[in-house]
Amino acid sequence: MAADAAEEIRGTAHGTAPVPLSVLDLVTVGAGRTATDALRTSVDIARLAEARGYHRYWVAEHHSMPGVASSSPAVILAHLAAHTGRIRLGSGGVMLPNHAPLVIAEQFGTLEAMAPGRVDLGLGRAPGTDGATAAALRRTDRLNEGADDFPQQLAELIRFLDDDFPDGHPYRRIHAVPGPVQATSPGGVQSPHRPPVWLLGSSGFSARLAGTLGLPFAFAHHFSAQNTIPALDLYRESFRPSAVLDAPYALIGVAALAADDEKEARRQVLAAALNMVRLRTGRPGLVPTPEEAEAYVFSPMEREFVQSWNANVVHGTADEVRAGLDDLQKRTGADELMLTANAHGGDVRLRSYELIADAYGLPAPA
Repeated sequence: MAADAAEEIRGTAHGTAPVPLSVLDLVTVGAGRTATDALRTSVDIARLAEARGYHRYWVAEHHSMPGVASSSPAVILAHLAAHTGRIRLGSGGVMLPNHAPLVIAEQFGTLEAMAPGRVDLGLGRAPGTDGATAAALRRTDRLNEGADDFPQQLAELIRFLDDDFPDGHPYRRIHAVPGPVQATSPGGVQSPHRPPVWLLGSSGFSARLAGTLGLPFAFAHHFSAQNTIPALDLYRESFRPSAVLDAPYALIGVAALAADDEKEARRQVLAAALNMVRLRTGRPGLVPTPEEAEAYVFSPMEREFVQSWNANVVHGTADEVRAGLDDLQKRTGADELMLTANAHGGDVRLRSYELIADAYGLPAPA
């Protein structure tokens, strides 16, 4: 079982890429575009990623953000499963404290039945939104309690996924379906296989927990770059071999945007940065156009934020992005790079993934 689980987790690098390359999709919605447009772009990017040898395609859970249409990862993943055939699909991540563990086990058991052997379950403990929205999601204002209970919630979820609550446990006769219980029912032929669990984080808490449990770890370098190396070091130091992995495996999420020329790349990342300025100052909206960003008058404080933010976005021509990604991988020792291209237009995001694939000599489309 360990070998099978590890095989699903560890990817294969293609072309000249130093490690496997993957995609993180926020399903961004640009000004003048609809959520339908954004979801169609997600299908296009997933198909491109599959054709070009990207290893996996994850969708992140966010709420109450007009420019991010990924509030329901399981629904989006089901849609992507219907339009792809090989690429791994998963959550990057589902925010566990927002949901009952049984519900997540049922959703991802269903996804596993739709796309056998292709589904990852990435879990985070942050709300993926502001405090008021988190309170509405969880129907409680005791938000710290949810984060503090994360290890217990995780253990419960894994028990549901494996269908192995011990005798005497109040949930012993409760089963997540689709799931392993179907294999043990009379006439059952359901595969007992289940999606591998990943822990996500932007600080040390999940890094240590993932290491202690011997699980794969995904770090949010794209919005917490200053914590990347300390968190990866903590994960590796804490790692204990498990039935899942015999050695650490860590991927990092990286904001990366390639364009046909450097000036265009700068225009696009400026628009994405303006979107972050608005989000961080309580004015979330649709991703602005590059023209709107160029015309916007940034305050000194906003300009400082933009410079700091874009310093961690690998952007430029394809060759410049490749060099930046290579350097980042060497500095962090990441086992996999998961790229997220945030831009106003879906065509820009699609082109970025194509250019990066070309720069690394990833497989050509069949």
